[in-house]
Amino acid sequence: AAAGAWPTRTHARKVLLLAGCVQPAMMPNVNAATARVLDAAGIQTLLAKDAGCCGGVKFHLNDQAGGLAQMRALIDAWWPLIEGSDVEAIVMNASGCGVTVREYGHLLRHDAAYAAKAQRVSDMTRDLGEYLDELAQALQGRVRPPAGTIAYHPPCTLQHGQRRRGEVEQGLRALGFELRVANEESHLCCGSAGTYSVLQPEIAGALRERKLGHLQALAPVEIVSANVGCISHLQAGAGDTPVRHWVELLDAALAPAG
Repeated sequence: AAAGAWPTRTHARKVLLLAGCVQPAMMPNVNAATARVLDAAGIQTLLAKDAGCCGGVKFHLNDQAGGLAQMRALIDAWWPLIEGSDVEAIVMNASGCGVTVREYGHLLRHDAAYAAKAQRVSDMTRDLGEYLDELAQALQGRVRPPAGTIAYHPPCTLQHGQRRRGEVEQGLRALGFELRVANEESHLCCGSAGTYSVLQPEIAGALRERKLGHLQALAPVEIVSANVGCISHLQAGAGDTPVRHWVELLDAALAPAG
């Protein structure tokens, strides 16, 4: 999907969003949808110039030095906004990035020049789902959910890596979406797993078919998730069932302010 319009209003409350991931290239609408949904709740989304990858992909491939270099570069790109823009949080809408950035403080703890900054970045990091309870309250009466069941796949990096469970389900249900997780094996991997789907396509494909079997047993009108890797991997096998980020679902259902 095309990115759509980026909100232009300013708000006292501000958050930082990661712009350097593969996500804006593969799914450009996710960041714009995030900014629009937060804007509707009175929160402004900022992007840092020159913010690159979080380092997660290189770490997946055991290029630890390369990953740490990307982490330092991202901290450098974010730091002026963290220091000077009253940013309340760094919001992650890709749970694979979120689990990596939450570990910055630990991974850079022996780097005298970056340890304190890295810990501050980790402490400020929030998954977008952590805002859903607040969003559900702010957006009551402004959301027109589609008819039918929405199947939700909670990514491993969210439910196991970040230990965040239930926030997306509770928040979207509070806004009127008929959201369900699979009746079986909702805790299991979909097969994407960072670069695993590229390096081990046969096993990753088998995992995807198993996951989609459970999700499509719910007869959903669409499938949503919270991580670019899971979404793209599931999309490749989901046939006519649309797969997208849950924030795109909420953005599409959001009525303009009257």
